[in-house]
Amino acid sequence: MPESEKITINMNAVDLGKVDLLVQEGVYSNRTDFIRTAIRNLLDKHHLEIQQSVTRHSYGIGIFGYNRKDLERLKTRGDKIKFTVIGMLVLNDDIPVELAAEVVEAVQVRGVFQASDEIKAVLADRMK
Repeated sequence: MPESEKITINMNAVDLGKVDLLVQEGVYSNRTDFIRTAIRNLLDKHHLEIQQSVTRHSYGIGIFGYNRKDLERLKTRGDKIKFTVIGMLVLNDDIPVELAAEVVEAVQVRGVFQASDEIKAVLADRMK
C-alpha cells in the first residue's frame, strides 16, 4: 500500500523558475521538496477549518483497510457501514461485489479509494 499518491500540477513558467531558483540556491533539495513543504504549510495554516470539518462530518483520518471477513462480520450482525475517510480507504480484492453492495451504505473518501473496478462500479451511486 503506497504511503503517497502521485499528482500532477501545472505552473506558469515564472513560478516554476522561482522554484528552480530556490532549489539552485539550496533552500530546497528539489521541486518536490518545495511543493510538499508548501502544501504542509498551507495545511497547517488551515488546521482549524480542517478540524472543524473532520468533527462535523465524523471523518476517520488515516489508512483504513477492510477485507472479506470484516464485511462478513457486519453482515452477520445485520449492520451496514458508512465510510467517511480522510486519507486512504482500501477494500481488499477478496471482497465479493455482492457483499460490498449489501453491506456498504455510503463511501466518502477525501484522498485515495482503492478497490476493484467492479466494487467501485457497484458503489458508484453511494459515493460522495
